[in-house]
Amino acid sequence: MKSSLEDTLLAAIRTIPDYPKPGILFRDITTLLGNARAFRRAIDELVHPYAGQKIDKIAGIEARGFILGGAVAHQLSAGFVPIRKKGKLPFETVRVAYSLEYGLDEMEMHKDGVSPGEKVILVDDLIATGGTAEAAVKLLRQIGADILAACFVIDLPDLGGRARLEALGVPVRTLIGFEGH
Repeated sequence: MKSSLEDTLLAAIRTIPDYPKPGILFRDITTLLGNARAFRRAIDELVHPYAGQKIDKIAGIEARGFILGGAVAHQLSAGFVPIRKKGKLPFETVRVAYSLEYGLDEMEMHKDGVSPGEKVILVDDLIATGGTAEAAVKLLRQIGADILAACFVIDLPDLGGRARLEALGVPVRTLIGFEGH
């Protein structure tokens, strides 16, 4: 029996078969974002374990992590730091390369986005293989962030992303899981 939270979130997430390529079940959270009740429940659940703690920054991964992370930062009275694809930020940046299915990509953040020792929570919509989230962790650590957790609405546990982050010593919090991908 699924909890009320799981029922609410599952009902609010659209699954699109064969996107972006055949065999993939794309978990689309734009429907969750458009549903005020589901969006509020998701943010409340992401915030709950950290309420009352001193969190300095929320780091959100482009692009859905900006939406979720901004709301989480607001609720926790923390600053927000965008982690973006290479070439999208106007000031001096730090950068990390990471592997994609067919090559490499880079992500970056402003070098003054986080100060050494600041307590940071990483936020994105979904954890799959964990490659992007792992790169974000390495980027934040490169400038001295203390990463308290990585939080996601959706976990695709079959793809191993959670284990990849936990192997780096980062606790992972997810709200719902989908078997398969």
